[in-house]
Amino acid sequence: MRAVVQRVSTASVVVDGQTIGAIDEPGLMVLVGVTHTDTAAEARKLAAKLWGLRVLDGEKSCSDIGAPLLVISQFTLYGDTRKGRRPTWQAAAPGPVAEPLVDAVVAELRALGARVETGSFGADMKVSLVNDGPITLVIDV
Repeated sequence: MRAVVQRVSTASVVVDGQTIGAIDEPGLMVLVGVTHTDTAAEARKLAAKLWGLRVLDGEKSCSDIGAPLLVISQFTLYGDTRKGRRPTWQAAAPGPVAEPLVDAVVAELRALGARVETGSFGADMKVSLVNDGPITLVIDV
């Protein structure tokens, strides 16, 4: 699994003109990509990493201060642009494999006590955020 994590002041995701997920206080916006070999074990590991990642103000984590997370599926994190000008998506897991694993990350975060907002798997989403810092990290598990 791969995640792009941004420390944000606010973030939201809109589908068909409706806000379906939003955080309006400092927290993390997380794009999650899944590849073919990922399992529930990687989902648990990623959730634990996100919950304890010390990148918020004062080197605090979401678990330290109860900060929210906005988690959005993002198959394009596994796009390959090494050849030509058109990315290939062969490394991205298909929807029936990826969706349950993105859901598992969210479920594990909630089980850890996190407040989690989400996007809509496979939807055309409009994501807005205010990157705080800016801090942006790529996490591979």
